[in-house]
Amino acid sequence: MRISEDESDTDVAWRSFKKRLAIRKFLLLSSFLLIVSVFSYGAFISWRVYSAGKKITTAEKGSSFVKEVGSAALSLIPSQRTPLSGEEDGRINILLLGAAGEKKPGSNLTDTVMLASIDIESKRIALLSLPRDLYVNVPGGNSYSKINSLYQIGLRSDAGVSLINQAVENVTGQKIDYYLAVDFDGFTKFIDALGGITVSVERDIYDARYPGPNYSYETFELKKGVQVLDGKTALKYVRERHDDPEGDFGRAKRQQQVLQSVKNKAFSLGTILDPSAIGGLLSTLEENVRTDLALNEIESLLFLAKKLDTQNISTKVVDAWKADSLLKVSHVYFENSRAFILVPKVGSYSQIHDLAENIFDIGKIERRKEEFAKEDATLRIVNESGDMSVAEKVRQAASESLGMENRRIKMITGNKTRQKTEIVDATVGEKIFTLDELLRITPAALSPSTDSASSTETDFTLYLGKDLVELYKYEDVSKEEYDREKDGQLELELE
Repeated sequence: MRISEDESDTDVAWRSFKKRLAIRKFLLLSSFLLIVSVFSYGAFISWRVYSAGKKITTAEKGSSFVKEVGSAALSLIPSQRTPLSGEEDGRINILLLGAAGEKKPGSNLTDTVMLASIDIESKRIALLSLPRDLYVNVPGGNSYSKINSLYQIGLRSDAGVSLINQAVENVTGQKIDYYLAVDFDGFTKFIDALGGITVSVERDIYDARYPGPNYSYETFELKKGVQVLDGKTALKYVRERHDDPEGDFGRAKRQQQVLQSVKNKAFSLGTILDPSAIGGLLSTLEENVRTDLALNEIESLLFLAKKLDTQNISTKVVDAWKADSLLKVSHVYFENSRAFILVPKVGSYSQIHDLAENIFDIGKIERRKEEFAKEDATLRIVNESGDMSVAEKVRQAASESLGMENRRIKMITGNKTRQKTEIVDATVGEKIFTLDELLRITPAALSPSTDSASSTETDFTLYLGKDLVELYKYEDVSKEEYDREKDGQLELELE
């Protein structure tokens, strides 16, 4: 740049200084405005989270806004955040419930009963779905009901969520640390607030009997392939079961699939940086979600969620029909009408306990099965229960659980009746994996008898007692019979 003869070096330096000063002021002002914007956005989000949290939690309230926000801020510091129930034991279990809602057909019958578990050490997540038709004892009494009715029964009494909490604990053997319940409106609004979700539909769906308004039916159709679903369509996708070959079990798998898609979209950067999306999500939560997580625990859970391995989620559905399924289909009669139910194959929840306990390492269960095969054990069943039908049910359970061929199981009717089931181990501990499984699938006690394998010609002898009669009282229903008659019982059920 040329400098005129009339322009001194001092003038040039002064002009350069003013230019640098203007740039510095601009940068400082921009930084200040950015900080104010970020702080304001953070304050807005904090206030909305606080407001939503106060409405959705059923935990004890009473803290002030300042105290709650202060506690929430501390929860962002690892050493100061509120410890979560189950965290010290290495596993947090959250019961997820999905129901229609008070003013809709079906009210608070739960279409979704799912146990979400977090492994603190590995930072992994597992989802275990229980079918709605699982027939369980109503905690605190002698009556039985399908598990999907317990949330509604509890809300209509003073029991609240405790009934279904206790039932799921009984079924899975896992302590429930928290619950989270969402209704259909909340589900659809939440997905719409996300702008929809992307799922891969495995097959064409055509259901002409999807529940419509006022107990009517409507047609739900969805093509195979990758689809972007709005809230209304996503709700139909997770509820449809009439056109699914796997019925309720296929529905449970789709519920797990959608839950993962929701998680991916909700925690995406595009959602986090969109104030309108955040506001819509929080408004939906405060209107349609209930949980017993306190506000500071919600903050702690969100802090923990940032570290979780969300790409390696373990999912399992407790189902029937398959050889390795843990449930079977049976029936009960209600007011002269037949209703299909699901009950454990082995008469107790021991196998479901095993699945829930090892859901982060399913390979452990598979490795045990390999050991069964290597041991190639033989079994003799002596029926001293007083019920002729029990022996065949136990034989079938042992055959399917241990993979034993029928020729390796002998059936004998005893000449007396005993109260308690016992097992005699003629191998004296040489086939420990088979023994462990036999003890798991029956309430048998290990007998001190010294019968040898040569004297009995079998490795194990199972003496069936009267304690098995109640466990195995439900008759099997074949899939063909169920498929033939299931439409006839739909009108007995609220969808």
